[in-house]
Amino acid sequence: MPENNGMTIIASKGTLDWAFPPFIVGSTAAAMGKEVTIFFTFYGLGLLLKDLSGLRVSPQGNPAMPMKMPFGPQWLQKIDFGPKIPNIMWNIPGMELFATSMMKKTMKKNNIATIEELRDVCLEMDVKLIACEMTIGMFGYSRDDFIDGIEYAGAATYLDIAQNSNHDLFI
Repeated sequence: MPENNGMTIIASKGTLDWAFPPFIVGSTAAAMGKEVTIFFTFYGLGLLLKDLSGLRVSPQGNPAMPMKMPFGPQWLQKIDFGPKIPNIMWNIPGMELFATSMMKKTMKKNNIATIEELRDVCLEMDVKLIACEMTIGMFGYSRDDFIDGIEYAGAATYLDIAQNSNHDLFI
């Protein structure tokens, strides 16, 4: 590969809606011939866990999030409830689970790859996935909690890699 053909991504968010960008951008860049490294830190670290069943959508503070019904009659599926729901409504217990359920149904209906599938694609394409050592310790994880095929390092390692790349993203 040409010199300085690297891309680094910092993944710092751990919600279902924010899990997609690092894996989609990373796998796309790898398909385009980039040498990609994704550094998972703070809440983004959870995206490397074996068990992703706890991932949730975070609709609070996200008024741009469309909320269309993934089922029912066509007229109902066309209504975007997102702008019609006051932000304060997301504070009601169970609404985050409702939004997560609707998002998962919408993704399934539209044949969107799961986070696990996108993560596997990244590994198959030799995207380097690095778990932040400091965050592992801070959150009380052990290496046994994480998927196989990843690396463990600190911010200094990420910065060394980023110094030699020509695209650095913070997602």
